[in-house]
This record gives sequence, structure tokens and C-alpha cells, in this order.
Amino acid sequence: MTELVTITHQDGIADVRFNRVDKYNALSPAMFEAIIAAGESLANDPRVRVVVLSGNGRGFCAGLDMGSFQGMASGPRSSGGGTAALMTRDDRPENHAQRPAYVWKRLQVPVIAAIHGVAFGGGLQIALGADIRIAAPDAKLSVMEIKWGLIPDMSGSQTLRDLVGLDVAKELTWTGRQVDAAEARELGLVTRVCDDPLASAMETAKAIAGRSPHAIRAGKQLLNQAWHGSDEAGLELEAELQKTLLGKPNQVEAVMANMQKRDPKFRDV
Repeated sequence: MTELVTITHQDGIADVRFNRVDKYNALSPAMFEAIIAAGESLANDPRVRVVVLSGNGRGFCAGLDMGSFQGMASGPRSSGGGTAALMTRDDRPENHAQRPAYVWKRLQVPVIAAIHGVAFGGGLQIALGADIRIAAPDAKLSVMEIKWGLIPDMSGSQTLRDLVGLDVAKELTWTGRQVDAAEARELGLVTRVCDDPLASAMETAKAIAGRSPHAIRAGKQLLNQAWHGSDEAGLELEAELQKTLLGKPNQVEAVMANMQKRDPKFRDV
């Protein structure tokens, strides 16, 4: 049986690929679970310094599979995207239905989404859970839930606010219209547009993986927590995190490598 999500590791980069190619990587209940399992498997893996998310085949992710939509409409019997999933919550902030997207935001390491083809509905929300999004020029993106009489409920309310203005988020949510990569860049939905988003994502990931993993993780924690907080809380967090880095082996190695004009050799733990 073909794996719905594949993961390969090389030089600190976890290459995660959605692999339901016959359905544009659409989100079935099994796909929901496979994406969650992939994200959670990377959470405590010391080998991982950065993650690249992409989709095999002709698109990143087409959103909710129509068969799953029919099951969801029938009530709590369905798993993954059903109404029961909306109520399933543990000590984490997101419910089970939100986890395929929010799991990437919660990872301590940077996540880069390489978008080609389509990123519709839940597929776009997964991409929004990444820290950086790189899109092909002909990519199409849509907050498509309104087409099915729904709202974006896979953490879109929390990720859209970091990227676009409230008026833009409302317009996209209410209309469900498709935007191309150029407009998505203007709106703030994607970080940049390039002909080969996966190659660009891998190049960026390689650059990140070559930096101190402790400083990279601290940087993600700082920006995620301080971006919407008070000045006082942000400045305090800066100081607290900096204290965890100063004088530690990886920080010393960064200084020594620069002074000696050589590539650094960082520790992962």
C-alpha cells in the first residue's frame, strides 16, 4: 500500500511529501491521520533542524475530499474531519480536526511549504501552518470552505491573522475566490514566488540547517510568542532566550567557525 505521507531525512532536513497523488493529495480521514502522525513524529526527533512540506503529483493539496465531506455532513460517525473531531481535544490548544495544520505551527523547528498546483481549503490551511511559503507562479490558493457552507476550521483563524489584514481575511473567507501566486504574494499569503518552489524550499532549508539549531529554535519561539504580545513580554522573552544561548557549545562554535573561516559543526542536543 502506498504511503499517504512520506518522510526522508538528509543533513538535518526532513522532506515531508503528501502522496495521495490520484486525488491531488485531498484530505480523506486516513490522510488527516497520516499528516498528523508525520508532524508528531518530527516533534522530538533530534535529527530534524528544518522541515520542508510539499505535495507529490500535480498539486500541494486540494483540500477536503468530497467523500469525506459527505461523511462529515452525516454527523459524528466519520473520523478525521467529522463533527466528533471538532470536539476532540487534549491538553494542546487545537482540536483533532485542526491538528493537520496546527501541528506544523507547533513544531519547534522552521517549516517551509513548497506550493505548486492547488492549495485549496484545508490544503491552504496546512500551508499557512508553515513558517515560510514558496509558491510556483501558476499555483492557485483559496480559502474554499464557504463553497461548502463552512468556515475555515483547521486553525485558519490563527494563521491568517499573522499574514494578512483583517479585511483581506474576511474577503477571502466570504468569497472563497481563487488567487494566483502573484496576488497571494501581494496579500501576504506566500513569502515568495519562484519557478521551482521545492528546489527553492530545499535551498532555504539547507541554509537554515547550517545554523545553530538551538538559536533557530529559540528564534521561532521568540517570534511566535512575542509577535502579538506586549512590548514588556516580548523584551523579557528575548532576554530569557538569549541567556539560554550565550556561552553554550553551539554559540561558541558559531563564533569560532566565523573567526576561523570554516564551516561550523553544531550539536543537535
